Amino acid sequence: MDHQKEDSLYAVFGQVMRFHYCRMHMLLEKLGVYPGQPPLFFALGKHEGQSQKELAKNLYIKAATITVMLNRMETGGWIERRPDGNDKRVSRVYLTEQGLKIHHEVQETLKNIELDCFCNFTTEEQILLRRLFMQMRDNLMKACSDNFEGLGNFEE
Repeated sequence: MDHQKEDSLYAVFGQVMRFHYCRMHMLLEKLGVYPGQPPLFFALGKHEGQSQKELAKNLYIKAATITVMLNRMETGGWIERRPDGNDKRVSRVYLTEQGLKIHHEVQETLKNIELDCFCNFTTEEQILLRRLFMQMRDNLMKACSDNFEGLGNFEE
């Protein structure tokens, strides 16, 4: 397969990723949310009170990156850190009322992006594409397994 061709599978996939990122950035920017923050909102929306270390592990993000993200979100008034009841060295992260509001707006925004992406796909095509993406994810995860050592798994 010639990866240099504009219409090669690899080139088209790259274009899809770029346009998806562009659309996501365009819509999230209106909320003041950075493109990397939605997974953090979702992780906290699913299970509040996680430590920074747990968040980094569950999101496959370096601890230093989580710190920067949380600092930015704390400055925005979207999260608060509270000391752990049993171990004062550990701080737990919670969404604030404002953070919950943004979390819901981010959910709606991503639903809109999903509609943008798949509006003219049949249900069968979406099921097939999901299966193919999962296979691609598994292939890449296997190829990157050394870098994910100790970070948990993607099945959550």
